[in-house]
Amino acid sequence: MGLDLSEVLVIGISSRALFDLEEANDLFEEEGLDAYRAHQLENETETLPKGTAFALVEALLNLNVLSGKKLVEVIVMSRNSPDTGLRVFNSISHYKLDISRAAFSGGTSLSPYLNAFNVDLFLSKSDEDVQAAVDSGVAAASLYAPPQGQKIESDKIRIAFDADAVIFSEESEQIFKTQGLDAFLKHEKRNAQTPMKEGPFAKLLMTLSFLQQHFPKGESPVRIAIVTARNSPAHERVVQTLRTWGVRVDEAFFLGGLSKEQILKAYRAHIFFDDQETHLTETSKLVPSGKVPYKTGSPLKEMENA
Repeated sequence: MGLDLSEVLVIGISSRALFDLEEANDLFEEEGLDAYRAHQLENETETLPKGTAFALVEALLNLNVLSGKKLVEVIVMSRNSPDTGLRVFNSISHYKLDISRAAFSGGTSLSPYLNAFNVDLFLSKSDEDVQAAVDSGVAAASLYAPPQGQKIESDKIRIAFDADAVIFSEESEQIFKTQGLDAFLKHEKRNAQTPMKEGPFAKLLMTLSFLQQHFPKGESPVRIAIVTARNSPAHERVVQTLRTWGVRVDEAFFLGGLSKEQILKAYRAHIFFDDQETHLTETSKLVPSGKVPYKTGSPLKEMENA
């Protein structure tokens, strides 16, 4: 019988999200695949610098050590060929990361393999791959460049989420964008006791909440925060929805239009997920950040592309 990954948190991560491969990627963009391949083979024994998601992955894998059981599995998923991917595994060995599984697709789309590996979260720097993942129903985000000079502890994990169109469905966000703030607030107040529908990262939030239960109460190394532009009275529906889902977040910030970046810096987030470029451009300068795209064909996607 093969290993069952259905009971663990499975992270699919591209090599560019885990390590800093921008020099090699620039070479690929400018000179093509042959030049990229030659560069990787020539530098095969050179350790890659840490990328945007390195601290998150390191901290998540440490949960297996802290709990004494397999809670997290990380799988490198790359469009690279297996021979060019050898440098990635050499770097994994150098940093002593407990990663032993990989999918090197040789230039073809990765999305068919996400569900095959039971991936709960896919992180990449390829907008195309992330869009395909979201369209196939997998939580995914396109990562920004890592903030400079930030040191993140590995014995705690702090993950922060935007609310609408990330944890929750696009419905309320769509009302805000098409009808304005007053209509949004009236809608949320009228539906305060009606749970919102699940968004693309709802299942991931629930999985993280479940992981917290493997540790003594009050001692979980996993901390979850919601950082949202909502404020009173729109905050109540968030709380009521989470109660219905049986999820308790550790911290919540209802900012009412205030900037998110300083809150996230103080929170010391390992990663922040949001759907809007306007927020992420600033947050990514201070904390690792990822953009959650709308599903192809959704009203917000069509508005974004208009």
